[in-house]
Amino acid sequence: MAKPAVFLDRDGVLNIEAGYLYRVEDLQLIPGAAQAVRRLNDQNLFCTLVSNQSGPARSYYGADHVDALHRRLVQLLQIEADAHLDALYYCPFLSPESGGINPDFTRWSTWRKPNTGMLVAAAWEHDLDLRQSFMVGDKATDVDMAHNAGCTGILVQTGFGQDVLSGKYQHHTQPDFIAADLSVAVDWICGQLQ
Repeated sequence: MAKPAVFLDRDGVLNIEAGYLYRVEDLQLIPGAAQAVRRLNDQNLFCTLVSNQSGPARSYYGADHVDALHRRLVQLLQIEADAHLDALYYCPFLSPESGGINPDFTRWSTWRKPNTGMLVAAAWEHDLDLRQSFMVGDKATDVDMAHNAGCTGILVQTGFGQDVLSGKYQHHTQPDFIAADLSVAVDWICGQLQ
């Protein structure tokens, strides 16, 4: 039977938003994020990363660097709260119009938010019920992707979340819930599932 999931954006939700991370050691968790993931783990909720990562397409660094960043993220979650992600998905692709220049990663992709490719792949591979699932992000594209896939979209005010709320970015997006941070989002998710 298909199960609900919690999808998490990376930058600005799990780790501190710092632009493109050229050095692996610059990835630092947002205070309380590891503990929030642990609470999802304790509720037996499938918890997965879904993230746009255009660094490879922009030729800032290779996909191996993104993989190294994700290894650090997983390690920090484990060290800080014995927390884990059940799966990790990311989109390294970017269209030429959006700034893609590396031919290996420059193309339009159904995985690039707000498209639903990452969510559909996760649902297919792990038997997830998207209609009963939640997406937590700090950008309008995160909430739009959630709604495009039939998920509940939560906007956190960490990262770029305040800019979305102020209308600086795609202001037409209406989140289902606005949370100060991932910890507050997890409180709300757990309440919705009870």
